[in-house]
Order: sequence, then structure tokens, then C-alpha cells
Amino acid sequence: MFRTALRTVLAHKARLLMTVLAVMLGVAFVSGTLVFTDTLGNAFQNQSAKSYKDVAVGVTSYDHRDSGEAGAEKSTPGVSQETVGKIEGLDGVTSVTGRVSGFAGVADPDGKLIGNGWANTGSNFAPGKDGKDASYAFTEGSGPTKDGEIALDKATATKGKYTVGEPVRVATNGPVKEYTLTGVFTTDDGEVNAGGSLVLFDTAVAQKLYLEPGFYNDLTITAAAGASDSRILDQVKPLLPENAEAQTGKQLASDQAAQIKTSLESLNQMLLAFAAIALFVGVFLISNTFTMLVAQRTKELALLRAVGATRRQVKRSVLAEAAVVGAIASAIGFVLGIGLAVALRSVMGMTGARVPAGALVISPTAVGAAFGVGVLITLFAAWLPARRAAKIPPVAAMNSVHGVATTKSLVVRNSIGGALALLGSAGIVAGAAAGSDGRMLIGAGAFLAMVGIIVLIPLLSRPVIALVRPLLHRVFGVSGKLAGLNAVRNPRRTGATASALAIGLTLVTGLTVLGVTIGQAVDKMTTDNIKADYMVTMAAAGDLDQTALTALEKAPGVSAVSPQQSATLEIKGEFRYASAVTPGDIEKVINIASVSGSMDTLAQGGIAVAEDTAKSNGWKVGDTLPVTFSDKKKGELKVGATYKKTEFLSPVLMSTELAAAHEPKPYIPEVWVKMDGGASAANEQALVDSLGKNPAITVMDQQDIRNEFGGMINTLLNIMYGLLAMALIIAILGVVNTLAMSVFERQQEIGMLRAIGLDRRKVKRMIRLEAVVISLFGAVIGVGLGSFLAWAIGQTIKGEIPGYALVIPWDRIGLFLVLAGLVGVLAALWPARSAAKLNMLTAIKTE
Repeated sequence: MFRTALRTVLAHKARLLMTVLAVMLGVAFVSGTLVFTDTLGNAFQNQSAKSYKDVAVGVTSYDHRDSGEAGAEKSTPGVSQETVGKIEGLDGVTSVTGRVSGFAGVADPDGKLIGNGWANTGSNFAPGKDGKDASYAFTEGSGPTKDGEIALDKATATKGKYTVGEPVRVATNGPVKEYTLTGVFTTDDGEVNAGGSLVLFDTAVAQKLYLEPGFYNDLTITAAAGASDSRILDQVKPLLPENAEAQTGKQLASDQAAQIKTSLESLNQMLLAFAAIALFVGVFLISNTFTMLVAQRTKELALLRAVGATRRQVKRSVLAEAAVVGAIASAIGFVLGIGLAVALRSVMGMTGARVPAGALVISPTAVGAAFGVGVLITLFAAWLPARRAAKIPPVAAMNSVHGVATTKSLVVRNSIGGALALLGSAGIVAGAAAGSDGRMLIGAGAFLAMVGIIVLIPLLSRPVIALVRPLLHRVFGVSGKLAGLNAVRNPRRTGATASALAIGLTLVTGLTVLGVTIGQAVDKMTTDNIKADYMVTMAAAGDLDQTALTALEKAPGVSAVSPQQSATLEIKGEFRYASAVTPGDIEKVINIASVSGSMDTLAQGGIAVAEDTAKSNGWKVGDTLPVTFSDKKKGELKVGATYKKTEFLSPVLMSTELAAAHEPKPYIPEVWVKMDGGASAANEQALVDSLGKNPAITVMDQQDIRNEFGGMINTLLNIMYGLLAMALIIAILGVVNTLAMSVFERQQEIGMLRAIGLDRRKVKRMIRLEAVVISLFGAVIGVGLGSFLAWAIGQTIKGEIPGYALVIPWDRIGLFLVLAGLVGVLAALWPARSAAKLNMLTAIKTE
């Protein structure tokens, strides 16, 4: 029987091609994901191990002085030079290198920031006795030795087209400043290799910029040959301040490797989730294929039964055929997956992320998963057709009566499908009613509903397609009438084909409806709340220096300026976030709806409280509240006004003057600016010029702000669409496969139609219309279910998004339906051509 199955596969290569493609694509996604993340993780781990190779002990300190914690004002800003000297005197220690770090952004020739801001770092050049810093290998020039000098990593220098001796504009949290480039270096620093930039200053300059003179953020301690790292660690710990901790180099490398692994796991899980969706869709294609293959081989299987083959042997024959197909597809898919992993690595490089060099890692897990998933999925999908094949009685099969589904089987199928769909729908509605706590319930309900509808699709296909059959007949004549009849001739096959498209469109529609709804809510929130012409922010979500605020206040054409300065208060023993703003100007840049009292009281040292916060605490205008400021000083503040909550301000407002008395180093994430004449190119340039053309500071108008929030949503949607494309490709293959098999089965019928006058053009049209009807049927089911799921999920998040209201993007849904129809037309090209080319006499004689 195994030899028979093998010969069957070899004798009918073309008919299994689509199945092989479906399994191959799913396996490629799985194996490519595993190889990619294994390779990436190994490369970063090797780099991590290399960067800590000569480190005996590493010390990291934290500056808590501005955190508001008890006793924080007494803590040191880092590790002092005095402590460094003590560590240098310990037995076994050969050197101690102190590091200071913070934000530093480099301008390109056009004045724009090089890099994304998140990994734009500044640090200090710390030469040893030989004048070299072991962490950096200079390819040109040397390290900075005084104020006004810097060195750049090679990639940043190349992007900026800078050479040694040239001036370079560098922005830190203060005003932008021009430095002379003294050298270009390479480094094993992980952030630099991941696409960031690194600027090296002289140590004294870096300490002044980022900490305090004589203090370091981190220390790197090297040991003499034979010295014990753990012994040195034990000696170092008692010398450190309370806000510093020490670990051995091996521990640091291990911790960093664990962090890398954790960060890659989320990427790995997301990619594998989409691979699972692709394979789930593939199940329908594979099952459909084997169902049709069994139907085509009824006489062959009946003959095997007649000559002595048992039901078990027939079943095993079909499963063996599936195993061979799965193994071949898995092997090809695994090779493609390796190529996909290499391509993903190249794409990361093209987007600016520099992945450390390293060999391609093909782990046993990746190999096992690829072949295990490919073969098992194929066997699972072929099990039901194999079971049906085993039940074919020899005589009944020879008379071709076996193919009619019994009433009992249809009743059982539809009853199960109906029960699952109702149970799933109830779960979705219950989850929506439960709010944010109902998301898991919605997920379970969605799965049950989807499975239930997939089971019911054959039943649904007849009445739904019957609605469009009259239209097909009127518009396309006899070709349309035949296409409508053919589409419902085999409901199970039509259902299995439509199911694949329905799953893909359910996910695409759900994501689209949610994305558009959230995008419009965010857009409305922006337009309703922001009256300012511009928002000024620092790169990497950093804080703006007080000098930037002063410069904006003095810029020509500015009519109102207010920072949204973060502050903290302890009111009646409870920690509260506050926003320090400019009284009088804040109402001109942010739409604040006053409920009671007057916002003018901010200028008199009072506070304003959001209405919901005031109600929940029983506060009202005129109340005097005992407070503890971030510098631990106590006082009393009077509630001068209440206002409706806005997403752009904290629940408590105070004046910048009041905050300045207790916040020596203000944290200013953004500044809002209103200008005479509104937003214009000239006004924007005036603000840029006032800030010294700082590359790290972004000036955004209202449209830029809307794009900033909406752009993230659109980017996320595009990524999701790209990942779901694999499932949709498999669904398209399913349509092609179904039509090809249908044409093969109906050769005699097509020959008769040709003989009685249906020309080739009308035959092609009939096949194409059949494909379009099946595709649109699946698309309509998917759009309906996807919209329902989007509504339910929206109910769980609307409390977190002000102004949330479900939006059905009819234009995009219309586009999805048009694309589904186009998919049907494209999928029918080959089958329609094959049908039209059939020889009439040969086709009529076909059994």
C-alpha cells in the first residue's frame, strides 16, 4: 500500500502542486522565524560576551536625587573619583575605567539628526597609561583630550560625511554646540551596532554635561591574570555608595544575553502567531485537495478494496500519500525559510539597524519544528478525506454513488456548526459587555465562532449565492447562470475554499476597523484639545533644557508659550502627578474646559484639579490641601479651579514658578507654542532658528502631531497586513486548486457544453465568474465576522481612549471586496484557459 501511495504521488505531480505550495509557505514562515531569531540572538550574545570578555567586575550607579524618594536628596550622583582610587588599590585589580553617559545627537549636513534618537549616546574617552581606551579602536585620528573636541563612531561619521579636523554640531540636553572631530572609531557597543550613534567627549566635559565633576555612572574593573573575579567583587561592594551595584563580567554578559533573549521572544512569538494563521488557512486547502483526490480515485480505491485491501490499508494509503507530500513540502519550505531568515537580516541592515556579524544558526529545534509542523499539518488535514476513503464500499464506489453526503452527516455537521457559532457569539458579546476584563473571553469566543462559521459555510453557501444567481444570469447570460450553479454544486468544496479567504479577511477587516477607529479617536482628541500652532519636543522622548524654553519665549512672532513640565506632589499622603504650566498662556495653547473656579488662580500659587480627580477625592474649589513637594518640603495649596480631564495634561496643574521653587532640575517633555498668524513656514523657521537649529529638537505643527499618532497606527497596520499576506496567498492558492480540480472533474460536462454551442470565450467566463462568486462569498463572511470582532474588542478599550466611537471604513471594506473579486479573476486564469483548450470529443469520452 505504501508503494501504491508513492506511485500515486509520482503519477500525479501537478494535482498536488498547490498542496505542496501551501505547506511549503507555512513551513518557510515557521523555520525562517526560528532561524532568524536564533541567528540574531546568537550574534548579539556573542557580541555581549566579547564586550565583557576582559571585564572582571562592572559597577552601575543610579542618580536618585530628582526621583522624589525619601533620602534621595542625600544620595550621590554616581561613583566618586575617590571611590575609584580605593578600588584601584585593591589586590588583583589592574585598572578601573569610569564611564559617564547621556544623550548626544549629531547633525547631518542638512542639520537633521543622525539616528532615531533612542540610541544616540554620548560618553567619555577614558585612555589608560598607553593613551588608548580599550573599548574603542580608532581608524582615524585619536580621542578627545579637551573641551571642544569629540570623536565619532565610524557609521555616524560616514552618514554625516565628517572627516577628522572638521567641525561637528552636537546636541545634548542643553543648547547645540560645535565641536572639532579628532577621531573616528569602531566599537563592540551593542547600541552602536544596533544602529545607534556614539559621541565621545573628554572625561571632564562628559561629567559636566551629564553628571557632576568627579563622578561616574559606571565603572569597568579589569583583573590581573589568576585573580578571582568573585573575590574582587566582594572587596568592591563595601566601597560603593548605596545607589550603586556591582556584578562580575560573566554575570553582566549573562544578564545581557538573557535580556536579548527576552526581547527577541516577543518578536519570535508574533511571527510564529502569523505562521500559525498561515498554516491554519493551509489546512483547508490541503483537506480540500485530498477530498477531491479521493473523489477522483474512487474506482482505483474500490478496485484495491475488491482485491483484498482493508479499510485500514486504504486509510493508511491516503495518509502515506499525505506524509510524502508533507515531507517534500517541508524540505523545500525549510530551505526557503533559511533564505527568508537571510532576507530578514538584510532588510534590518537596509533599515539602518546594524546586526552584529555571525554565522547562520540552524538549530535542531528549527529543523524539527519545520518537518514536524509540515508533516503533521498535512496528515491532520488529510485524515478526514482518508477516513471517508476508507468507508467507500467497493460496489458503491464503482457506481459513483458514494459521493452523495447523507442527510444524517449534514444534520450532524450543521448542528455542531450552529452550536459552536452561537456559543462563540455569546462569548464575544459577553466579553464586550465585561469591558477591559473581557478580552480573554472575546478571544475564546472568536475562535469558537470562527470554527462554527467555517463548519456552517457549506450550508450558508446555497442561500447566499442563490441571491446573486439571478444577477449573474441577467448580466452574463448562460455563462453566469452556469457559474452560479457550479458554485453551489459541491457546497463542501465551495465552503472549504471560501473558508480560507474568510479567515484572512476576518483578521484583515478586524485590524482595519480597529486601526481606523482608534486613529480617528486620536485625531479627534488632538484637534479638540490642541489650540497651539506648534509642539516642541526633544529626541528620544528626552527632556528639554530650560534654555530651550527661554529661547522659545523670546522667538519673534510668539504670542503664547507654555511647557507641559512634569512634576510630583504628595497630597494628603497620596502620590500625584502634576503638570507645571505657564498661567495665562496654557489656556491659549491647550483647550481647557473650566468647570468651576478660575484658572487665573494658578498665577497666585493655587492649583487646578481635573473634575474626576476632585470628585473622587471630595475636593472642591476653595479647599486648602496639605502637600509635600518633591524636595520633601511641606506646605499647603489652595484649589482654585476644576477642569474637564484632558489627555495632554496631568490631573493636577500648578504654575512653573511654584514648581521651580521645588524642582531645581525641571523635566520638560514638551513645550506648546502659539504664534501670530498661525502655523506657517516662516513661523516654523523662526522657532528652529531660535533653538539654534538644534538637530535633536523637533518642531511639529498640528498636522505633524496628528501624523505622529496616526502614523504609528498605520505603520502597525501595514506590518500586520504584510504578515497576513502569507495566509492570503495560501487562500488564493486554494481558489486556484479548487477550480483546477473542478475543471478536471467536469471535463465531460465542459465537452458537452462546447458541443452544444458554448464557445471558448464563454467557457472561460463561466470559470472566472465561478471563482469570483466563491471569492466574494468568503470575503463577505470574513468582512462581517471581522467587523463584529472589531466592535467587541473596541468595547474593551473605549474606556482608555477618549472619544472612542466605532468607525466602519466603508471605502477600505469596498476595496477588500474588489480585491477579493480580483483574486477570483486571477486565480481562474489557468483553470479557465485549461477548460477552454479541452478537445470536445476527448472531453466527452472522459469518464
